[in-house]
Amino acid sequence: MTKRNTPELARLTPLEQLRAGRLPYRLVQLFIGLTLFGVAMAGFVRSGVGLAPWDVLHYGVMLHTGLSLGTVVIIFGFIVLLLWIPLRQMPGLGTIANVLWLGIAADFALAVIPQAEGLPAQIALFAASLLVNGLGGGLYIGSQLGPGPRDGLMTGLHARTGISLRLARTGVEVLVLAIGWFLGGIVGFGTIIYALAIGPLTQFFLRYSIVGLPQKAPADPVQEEAPRL
Repeated sequence: MTKRNTPELARLTPLEQLRAGRLPYRLVQLFIGLTLFGVAMAGFVRSGVGLAPWDVLHYGVMLHTGLSLGTVVIIFGFIVLLLWIPLRQMPGLGTIANVLWLGIAADFALAVIPQAEGLPAQIALFAASLLVNGLGGGLYIGSQLGPGPRDGLMTGLHARTGISLRLARTGVEVLVLAIGWFLGGIVGFGTIIYALAIGPLTQFFLRYSIVGLPQKAPADPVQEEAPRL
C-alpha cells in the first residue's frame, strides 16, 4: 500500500509566503478559517460557560470601554503586533488579515447568534463552537500565510529568550486570563476545557488543511503543539 504524502508546514518569510504558489486558493482558505474562528469566538460568548484566555481579556475590556468585542479584538491585535518589533518578528499577509478580519467576523456572528438559555443549550453551543474553532484554526494555519499576532508574540519570545514555546504560551495566557478575569471577563469550566482541547483539536484539523506548496521550501520538523490565533 502506498503511503499518503501529507503536506507539511514550511518555514517561509512573508515574501516567500506570497511567492510560494496557489495564492488565490490559500487566500480563500485563510478567510474561511478566520471567519470560522470569529464565529466560534461569538459562540463561546453566547454559551456563557467560559472563554479562551485572550477572549476573557477582550471581553473584560469590552465591559469597561463600551466598545464592541470585535473592535477590542482588532485593537489588541495591533497592540500585540507592536510587541513584535523588539522581538524582530515580521508579519505575513495572514497576520494582518487576522488583526483586521477576526474582529469583524466576531461582531457579525454576535449579531446573529442568540444567547444560549439553560445548561444543555449552553454546553451544546460551546461544544459546537469548540469544533468550529478547531476547524477554523486548522484552515487558517494550513493556508501558510503567517501566524496570528498572539501566536507570533509567543514564538517570538521563544526565539529571542530561549524559553520553551509551551512556557511562553502558558505564561502569556495565564497573564491575560488573570487580567481579563479581574476586569469581569467570562471564566468558567469552558475556559479549562478550551485550554485542554483546542491544541489537539486544531492539530487534528490541521492534518487535513495544510495546503501543499509547489515551490520547494524547508519543512518545519518541530510542531510542539498546534498554534492558536
